[in-house]
Amino acid sequence: MSQSRTFTLNTEPHVATVGETELLFQPEVMGDEFLDAYEALQASQKSLGVDVSNLAAAEPENLRAVVRSLRLFLARLMLPESAQIFARWEVVKDGQTVSDHATPEEAAEAAESVQGGATVKDVGMRLPDRVLVELLEWAVELYGGGERPTGLSSGSAQASLPPGTRGKAVSPSRGSTRTRGR
Repeated sequence: MSQSRTFTLNTEPHVATVGETELLFQPEVMGDEFLDAYEALQASQKSLGVDVSNLAAAEPENLRAVVRSLRLFLARLMLPESAQIFARWEVVKDGQTVSDHATPEEAAEAAESVQGGATVKDVGMRLPDRVLVELLEWAVELYGGGERPTGLSSGSAQASLPPGTRGKAVSPSRGSTRTRGR
């Protein structure tokens, strides 16, 4: 007797609402994409000797680098339009933006090539450390299955109720407004 099973793939972006801005995350991230991004984040933290669960103990310069690595990790999991709002660095000369970049390294390289000198300005979304850590935890749970980075995504669609089972309708207490990043 043969068996058949249907697997559902997410097609709608995951949404993290931060203040009035919705950050859209990729509906699905292949295991190696997530693991590559997560490995880069861990390598950055390890090289700095910083424990994300205890940011208060970090030296200020190391803390800046960790926050930057958190932002870059999260941006890799976002849709491009949200990543550009969340993590972006501009090259500025004489008060004018010359170019913008997805990483501070790319921006620094571009600034060095500007004749007469230029500076790099972080124009990405600024968030409290606690919110960045919460976004990190959410993304790891969403794409990595929490404690099991190579496991199934907990963000996958839930199975339908068996036939004849009554659903549980919930009436929203407040209307929800969706705004895309501003």
